[in-house]
Amino acid sequence: MNKLADLRKSYERAELDENASHADPVRQFEQWLSEAIQAQLPEPNAMTLATVGSDLRPSTRIVLIKGLDEKGIIWYTNYTSRKGIELAGNPYASLQFHWVELERVVRIEGTVEKVSDADSDAYFNSRPLDSRIGAWASPQSQVIASRATLVASAARYGAQFLLNPPRPPHWGGYRLRPDRWEFWQGRPSRLHDRLRYRTEDAGQSWLRERLAP
Repeated sequence: MNKLADLRKSYERAELDENASHADPVRQFEQWLSEAIQAQLPEPNAMTLATVGSDLRPSTRIVLIKGLDEKGIIWYTNYTSRKGIELAGNPYASLQFHWVELERVVRIEGTVEKVSDADSDAYFNSRPLDSRIGAWASPQSQVIASRATLVASAARYGAQFLLNPPRPPHWGGYRLRPDRWEFWQGRPSRLHDRLRYRTEDAGQSWLRERLAP
């Protein structure tokens, strides 16, 4: 087995130049996400969500982006999960996309809010039946006795709701409203390209800056 300290990779696929990047970070993100999807990467919509609880301990987990607009990035989850509880107490969070094969990372920071009930209902009803039953069956982040407990819960809710489970009141969408974006493109000799966008003029415009790697 190789020593971890000896693992090396040279990043040489692309570059990120201020003059070739979009002035609007949403447009830049849309371009990179589209390219990740076109490259048929495994789960290009997977992102790491970082939150901080009242105990000041940061925690991360993988969630999936399910919407993007001028207001921000949307995902769906259980409101009573650890992340839901932490967001209720501290709405600041960050997201990170890592497209390894393209040697790219996108980091996003901002505040989080719940999406409308109508939007949550619409997305919930578009999910496969097993996923909708699972939203009822899993007390996400809570201790359970065994997997058998979870399977039995799914069977019980499946029998109760049949083909039409409603959206659980504890389940729905969040939107992160970005105030900072960072786009990272791997480059040779560890001289990576990093462009940061941050809001100015009370959030009315974006300032684009290059950061040292």
